[in-house]
Amino acid sequence: MGKILILIYGVASYVLFFVTFLYLIAFVGNFDMLPYVTKTIDSAEVGAMGPSLLMNVALIALFAVTHTIMARPWFKEKWTKIIPKAAERSTYVLVSSLCLIALYVYWMPMTDIVWQTADSTWIMVLWSGLLAGFGIVLISTFLINHFELFGLAQIYENFAGSSKSHFKFCQPLFYKLVRHPLYLGFVIAFWSTPTMTVGHLLFAAFMTTQILISIPYEKKDLEDSLGESYKDYVKKRPMLIPFLKF
Repeated sequence: MGKILILIYGVASYVLFFVTFLYLIAFVGNFDMLPYVTKTIDSAEVGAMGPSLLMNVALIALFAVTHTIMARPWFKEKWTKIIPKAAERSTYVLVSSLCLIALYVYWMPMTDIVWQTADSTWIMVLWSGLLAGFGIVLISTFLINHFELFGLAQIYENFAGSSKSHFKFCQPLFYKLVRHPLYLGFVIAFWSTPTMTVGHLLFAAFMTTQILISIPYEKKDLEDSLGESYKDYVKKRPMLIPFLKF
């Protein structure tokens, strides 16, 4: 796989990710009034509860399992014997995006209402929470290294023939409050809605569970990679909730 092909592949994977991420905001927020948004978490035809539940759980599991396994060092070591190392992160981004697209396409709305608020103040707070949560996610990626996180740095270095610069561990902005602000942003966004349906609750609960399962694995990977500096950071910063031990 030539350098130019890897570059094109990486850029295409990144563009697909970014479009998929933007659609996730509309999908979770039920913004079906926006152009090109044809389906959201609570829109489209409603089917029987049993088949809908099985399909939706399977779709979330597909994303969760691939997203978690492909991030592990042992998988990367085996995977890069098959694909170029420079394309490994882009492939991870591509597969995650495709799993989310499958979720958007095949998701079966479950629209029974679990809870709902008609209070205008709370409605504003919850919509603000959704947008703020996704904003925290995006900002957090840039605080660490957005372009490396999504594979662009790797494909550029491969194309330019330059070596990867030494990673320096730091804790900018949100990372001074919690260890995983990116995950915190997702949790805030997934749960911030003035109308919580059964389908939305299923999505939020399972995605939050996937995040909580992933964190210990990520913690071990980072401790193995960064050593004592990260172990000391873990002792000083809460995992998800600012100013608390959790």
